[in-house]
Amino acid sequence: MGHGLLSKRERVSDWLVVVIVFLVVVLAVWQTYQLQQIRKQVDSVPKDGNVFALMDSTTGRLGRAEAGIAVLDQRLQDVEARLPYAITRTAVVAYDAFGNIAGQLSRSIALLSESGDGIVLSILVAREETLFFSKEIRGGTGSEILSPEEDSAVARAMGR
Repeated sequence: MGHGLLSKRERVSDWLVVVIVFLVVVLAVWQTYQLQQIRKQVDSVPKDGNVFALMDSTTGRLGRAEAGIAVLDQRLQDVEARLPYAITRTAVVAYDAFGNIAGQLSRSIALLSESGDGIVLSILVAREETLFFSKEIRGGTGSEILSPEEDSAVARAMGR
């Protein structure tokens, strides 16, 4: 019976040693990590030890970066202010405008903003001449009467 008791004690002490070794390893790894963090901070100090010069230099660079960001911010605001007027909706309709020429060489082209403002251009191709028309579009509707082809180009551009 005494012999079995010693075995249990030996097993417990073996486990205790394993747990202690494990804790020592974890502590060593954590200490190594802490040391690396301290080294990074020490390495960031200039060789001559002039931390104030480093801070002044960093402040100057930061000021220049902030000024550059302010310029970019203003440019971005300018672009965003113009976006509602940008041409974002387009469509082209090809057709035969006259009976004396075939091949759908005539075109009506809608160039519109997101709100449907813009123009529709029509190029009518005949054997003897080429005609060019432009009409204003407001809110997806022509300010003048549109031909069926022009109306189709505007409708396509508006997604109708």
